[in-house]
Amino acid sequence: MILRLSDCLGRLSANTRLLIWLALLAAMTLLAVQALSRGATVQSDILAMLPKIQEDPLTQRAIDRVEQQLANRIYLGVVSPDQASAVSGAKALLASLQAAPEAFTQVQSADMQGAQALNRFYFPYRFHLLTAQQRALLESEQLAKLEANTLAQLYNAFGYANSQLLSQDPLLLYPELLKQLSPQRRLKVVDGILVGQELALEATDRTPLNKDTQGSSVAIVMAQGVGSAFNPKAQELQLSRLEGAISQMQKSLGSEQKVSVLKGGALFHAAAATTQAKREVSSLGLASLIGVILLVWLAFRSIMPLTIAALTIATSLVFALSATLWIFTQVHLLTLVFGTSLIGIAIDYSFHFYCERLQSQKADSGATEHDGLKETTATTPTTGITATDAVARVFPAASLALLTTVIAYLAIGLTPFPGMQQVAVFCAAGLLGAYLTLIFAYPKLASSAMRPGDRALGLAARYLSAMQTIARPINGVKGIILTLGLLLIAIFGLNRLGVNDDIRALQQSPLSVTQGEQRLRQVMSGGTDNQFILVRAESAEKLLTRLEALSPTLASLQHQGVLGNSVNLARYLPSQASQQEAYRLQGEIYHKLPQVLARLGLDEDLAPVLMESFEASANETITPDNFFASRAGELFAPLWLAPDVADAQGQIQAHAQVQASNETSDSDDATYGAIVLLGGITDLHALTQAVAPLTGVTLVDKVQDISDVMAKYRSLTLSLLGLALVVAGLIFSLRFGLKMALWITAVPALAALLTLAGLGLAGSPLTLFHALALILVFGIGVDYSLFFAESHRGEGVMMAVFMSACSTLMAFGLLAFSQTPAIHYFGLTLLLGIGLTFVLSPFIHTLTRIDK
Repeated sequence: MILRLSDCLGRLSANTRLLIWLALLAAMTLLAVQALSRGATVQSDILAMLPKIQEDPLTQRAIDRVEQQLANRIYLGVVSPDQASAVSGAKALLASLQAAPEAFTQVQSADMQGAQALNRFYFPYRFHLLTAQQRALLESEQLAKLEANTLAQLYNAFGYANSQLLSQDPLLLYPELLKQLSPQRRLKVVDGILVGQELALEATDRTPLNKDTQGSSVAIVMAQGVGSAFNPKAQELQLSRLEGAISQMQKSLGSEQKVSVLKGGALFHAAAATTQAKREVSSLGLASLIGVILLVWLAFRSIMPLTIAALTIATSLVFALSATLWIFTQVHLLTLVFGTSLIGIAIDYSFHFYCERLQSQKADSGATEHDGLKETTATTPTTGITATDAVARVFPAASLALLTTVIAYLAIGLTPFPGMQQVAVFCAAGLLGAYLTLIFAYPKLASSAMRPGDRALGLAARYLSAMQTIARPINGVKGIILTLGLLLIAIFGLNRLGVNDDIRALQQSPLSVTQGEQRLRQVMSGGTDNQFILVRAESAEKLLTRLEALSPTLASLQHQGVLGNSVNLARYLPSQASQQEAYRLQGEIYHKLPQVLARLGLDEDLAPVLMESFEASANETITPDNFFASRAGELFAPLWLAPDVADAQGQIQAHAQVQASNETSDSDDATYGAIVLLGGITDLHALTQAVAPLTGVTLVDKVQDISDVMAKYRSLTLSLLGLALVVAGLIFSLRFGLKMALWITAVPALAALLTLAGLGLAGSPLTLFHALALILVFGIGVDYSLFFAESHRGEGVMMAVFMSACSTLMAFGLLAFSQTPAIHYFGLTLLLGIGLTFVLSPFIHTLTRIDK
């Protein structure tokens, strides 16, 4: 089939081919322009690379709700040894950020209006509300203790008792309730600003403080970013406004004030990732391009091969970007980082083309056989074969190489990682562009005469001769010893090879980001973690009852230090049963109201009015509807998942999944849900074990879920590699026969095995990205074997393979120095794999000559 295609192409003139290539290039450019006009963007969110976990509808709604609330939130801490300076700085930041509504909304510190809203909302329902301590005292009939607490407040100069409050709440139960509703933080409010203390570490030099020395004050400012923190435009705008606000704040305070700012939130991680990716795209891509240019110049000493090589790379990138933008409507920055390696692969076609012309030029100038290899004897240069003939000669091997490499990229594209799917499309389309340039543009554009390349070909011939010298004695006992040696190295390395599927290994933010955020989290009592608890039930009342049943467990975990803090709706929205029980217990007070008032020294004339208010409120209870419709409930509304008609059918279909999540048999009707936010988790396993026995309670850990998927697809990818070897062997056997097909596939297979062993010896854990890179080791490495198998004159192929390997190693070797772990793993694996393939592939030439 390949030969028939070659014959069909041979009937086309060089000019016709060039017109076809120009039409294809114009079409791909038009696709790119249309994609950009549709709003195609660059994506920097590392989460965009991750697989989409299939959750039941309620869990997915909860995950989306949490991500929506937390993803674009930023936290700032103004740090100063002087509390007044910290507060002044926070006020200045508040004013500046509030003046930038295009970048930030919900800019606040202490929510004083929110506290007032809580008071206004809960007071009418006070007869149905009790703290846990008040409830315990009333249940044990210890009314005297409540009266004693009231008397203490009455005679306390700093107490909160006043005549108006006493006339409506004689035992002062309500103020204690408001205290319980306040967030449990190590923060205080100073002039409307939340202020905490850094007691463990000094803010500036990170040295331990003296026990008798107070730490720096930290004034907290919070804001919601407008737009996604991972959108480059929104990110740039937010950072610009924030940096301006901080600079203005520091100027207003004066240089004599030692004020710094701690930062926390996804914005700063995304910004660091964007900066790092852009730096690596420019530096790695530029270094790879310079390396390829030097390689071409040293090999051919001519401007034309450089020009054609640059044209090939440019066309490859146009095809890659056009296809990616058209299919995905956006391109990830990490795709561009991975895509820099395309420079080292796409240029391979140019190398093989020009080396084939050099080989034929040398053959035409006259040669004699010596030691199984050709050495030049003539001094009169000739032009060798035409560009069209050179394309025809490399066409079969180039076509098979394209097929196998694209199959390798498609295997990567089968993974559920959108980012890696982009990499697969980007690189496959880029290689196709380079291949089409070879077939249709080279016959016309690369038709100029070649300079003699005897020196380069001579080096290639000597290298092949050395490989033959090494290969000839490797038989019998020596072959067995070598095989056993390699086997022992492989076994030892594989035995030391560990695995690491933790998603957090994908990217690590710089210490300048993580340290500041960790300090801020400590001041704010742990902040909010990625994990949260989802409680579900078939009715609102049952859901609230389950939330209340969860409260003691959370309190115990916080007491043990397993958990730093939690936000449970049960504290703010009691169940109807709990409210009715509180009303019944308070009835014990109001039925004895005259005696209670007398013991407190209050006017007994208050009794009728108080009793009337108590009885009138019998049916006035807090419900989810009136709570979330109030100003007090707005903040907590995202934590409540009311029934969604759209996902009712999905809930039923997800019954099997829910059962697997330790739910009870009534979970198939569970359309109500509530999110419990968690912070300061120190022992995730202990937390999981504590909530597992509770009915309708699930710990949602998206990080672990994605890590489990990564482990699954790591195994699947390695299986795909084995399948790809079998399929490639069958395809190659149709052209070369079974024996040679086995040798061709054995080279990249052995290289992959030794690469895994090398990773084990180097102490690098096996991840999905190592496995994906191994597929490319096969896809790229098998090309070298194919070209050796197709050619019986090895010098040209050896020279091309050497240049190809050098360009690929430059590209992927540079990726191995990336600061992003995922890219580092990918590049390191290809660096080892392609290097080993280059060393092993010349033996295919030796085998072809033995067979002859």
